[in-house]
Amino acid sequence: MQTISDSIKVEKVKTSNIDKVDFNNLAFGKVLADHMMVCDYKNGAWEIPKIIPYQPITLDPSAKIFHYGQSVFEGMKAYKDADNKVWLFRPLENQKRINISSKRLAIPEIPEEYFMEGLKALLRVDHKWIPTTEGSSLYIRPFVFASGNGFHASPADEYKFIIACAPSGSYFAGKVKVLIEEKYSRSANGGVGFAKAGGNYAGQFYPTQLAVEKGYNQVIWTDDNTHEYIEEAGAMNIFIRINDTLLTSPTSDRILDGITRKSLIEIAKDENIKVEVRPITVKEVIEASRNGNLKEMFGAGTAAVISPIATFGYKDQDYDLPELEHSYASILKKRITDIQYNKAEDKFGWRYEVSI
Repeated sequence: MQTISDSIKVEKVKTSNIDKVDFNNLAFGKVLADHMMVCDYKNGAWEIPKIIPYQPITLDPSAKIFHYGQSVFEGMKAYKDADNKVWLFRPLENQKRINISSKRLAIPEIPEEYFMEGLKALLRVDHKWIPTTEGSSLYIRPFVFASGNGFHASPADEYKFIIACAPSGSYFAGKVKVLIEEKYSRSANGGVGFAKAGGNYAGQFYPTQLAVEKGYNQVIWTDDNTHEYIEEAGAMNIFIRINDTLLTSPTSDRILDGITRKSLIEIAKDENIKVEVRPITVKEVIEASRNGNLKEMFGAGTAAVISPIATFGYKDQDYDLPELEHSYASILKKRITDIQYNKAEDKFGWRYEVSI
């Protein structure tokens, strides 16, 4: 019996660009691997994925992605261990979430086997692009957008699903300085904040730019109604440690159900770290900082894994975080990356081997 995997056609590049790449000095997401996976939705169904050389896309000016923003994406990584085995981290969670995002934007959902078999076929072709230098990985970007034409304000009738890959080093270098947002909102109840929709990120750029002009690296997003509750850190979920308790905001219409976030919660519990998933007020964080109980703040996401926050600003005042020798951030980052790179036991069953 023929499977989807057997039906995926592969067109390889005539000449690889891999020899032009300095794998010891990789910027994040700047260098693209040789191939990409492409899958089209036409006539009411997804077609069989195919692997083709990485190349530009040609679209009609009336393609609905340009006018109505039907676009969602995911962020994943592939890792190589000491034996050159290739691993993914909880890939089915990404597959589920891209469909949750798609459904919210009226984009047809992608069958699990198309996503997974297409991704594995791509990795088999481009596995040499997975870097082995410490802290590096192959960043994987699955994305879907409306390719159907027309100016009518309605969902498109055609879509394109692509997976492209970029060998990448660390996302952030060092600790970051953030500004707690008091005016702008990332998302609202009933909106698309929980989806990885391209427009969510476009809406973040201007407030973040304003924060950068004030000397900060990123924005801490607060709720849209009162701006009294802390929700996310830039494009990441946020964790806050007060005394020995690790806090993170609950997911909602406004907050992304981060795969790194929920993995860190499980690892923290396994480390006997007290975790509370609950609303976090700006007021309690300020008070904890002033009385010395605020120990750590860090962002969590696929790209950076964990990004420690050194300073946060609020109402024209900066608050510094203490330097800790054995921080929760360092403990949790080591646990999760050791699982990802197959350096330690995976008691949770998160690691997914890709046979090459």
